[in-house]
Amino acid sequence: MTEENTTGAAAATEEAATPGQQFALQRVYLKDMSFEAPMGVKAFMQEWKPQVDQELNTKANKVDDTSFEVTLTLTVTVKLGEETAFLVEVQQGGLFHISGLPEQALPQVLNTACPQILFPYAREAIDNVVVKGSFPALMLPPVNFDALFAHAVQQAKAQQEAQGAAEPATEQ
Repeated sequence: MTEENTTGAAAATEEAATPGQQFALQRVYLKDMSFEAPMGVKAFMQEWKPQVDQELNTKANKVDDTSFEVTLTLTVTVKLGEETAFLVEVQQGGLFHISGLPEQALPQVLNTACPQILFPYAREAIDNVVVKGSFPALMLPPVNFDALFAHAVQQAKAQQEAQGAAEPATEQ
């Protein structure tokens, strides 16, 4: 029996369909976390009608030929009116073994499959720290990383086309 961790039936099916391709989660870890409640006790004396703002970012670093560190950063700011009730930021890290993938497929895996695995851990860490801060539980909704990646690719393509169209006009 193999010691490798796979990420569900889809990964196992893909691996069986394409021999030589491997995708395995090696480790999940909390890289950084911060929690601030700048309103202090004043936040508990107001009616709880929060305005929640969520920011999301992913970053991938190549560790060696087959290992990649992916960091998912989630920042949640909750305001009551104009004042910030609390701000929490989590950097959830993961070490992934990836080999045998075509070079053009790697960015999508690093920006969709890896963050999809890390997101529940980051969401739980945020929920736990918010509750420990004596605020109501904050369960963030799921994120469609495939749609976010497709949107980012479209934006980058449009930006390249716009720059390409502008370049001939600026040359003299």
